Amino acid sequence: MTPSGIHSPLEYRVVHVNGIGLHVVLAGPPSGKPLIFLHGFPEFWFAWRFQIDHFASLGYRVIVPDQRGYNLSDKPAGIASYSIDLLARDVVGVLGALTDSKAFVVGHDWGAAVAWYLAARYSERIIRTAMLSVPHPRVFMKNLMMNPAQLRRSWYILFFQLPWVPEATLRRRNWALLVRALRDTSPPGIFSNSDMERYKESWATKGALTAMLNWYRAALLCPSKLALDPKASRVKVPALLIWGKKDQFVGEAMARESLHYCDDGHLEILETATHWLQHEEPVRVNDLLAQFFA
Repeated sequence: MTPSGIHSPLEYRVVHVNGIGLHVVLAGPPSGKPLIFLHGFPEFWFAWRFQIDHFASLGYRVIVPDQRGYNLSDKPAGIASYSIDLLARDVVGVLGALTDSKAFVVGHDWGAAVAWYLAARYSERIIRTAMLSVPHPRVFMKNLMMNPAQLRRSWYILFFQLPWVPEATLRRRNWALLVRALRDTSPPGIFSNSDMERYKESWATKGALTAMLNWYRAALLCPSKLALDPKASRVKVPALLIWGKKDQFVGEAMARESLHYCDDGHLEILETATHWLQHEEPVRVNDLLAQFFA
């Protein structure tokens, strides 16, 4: 099945890494430079449907996994199974299984958090990296603890720490709260009815919702060294931050502060975009990424 709007031939694989199976979608020539896209919450590989054709046509080997816990990938039990180190090792494992080359890495939302970790901890596997809509982990943690405005924006992170209540709440009325989380924070029409049906199907996969929420639970219960140690969190590979000025989840000031943790960091602000900028302005995002990776 090739989803509507994607014209490139797609290859679907299950890659076994770290004791689990990860569902991975591949496009573009097998000999192309590897480019991995990492989705965030509450999406899955489908979040990058507007990027796949563009980069496959440029000759990249496009690699788009469902990250652990999401959609068709395995959903190991327990909060500790979703520590950021394991999430990053999954990506390293996928790259090791599919290519011998260094890769370009792009992440959005939670995928950007993983990209930050990869850039600092596994820089030998990365050529260049781009983070969309999420600041450096030290910047985010500091603002979460000390900035009341950011704490109000991130109320859901604390709510997600509760056992079973978030799962019950999010499932109510045919996933109404998750649908609103996407549609109320983006311009009208960005997430179509058919898109939402795909998302609902992925959320309803057995064990998926708890696994998705466990990313948030592990972030507070199993904090990474990167969020605590300024030396360990330094990003030495070239990094591009792309930010929507109308993002309702994270403030623009955190994007600028994140550059202080990069040896070679660049920031692009999209004046009319929200948190979901690769959906809203795919041409602009694709052009920025292509120029940065060229």
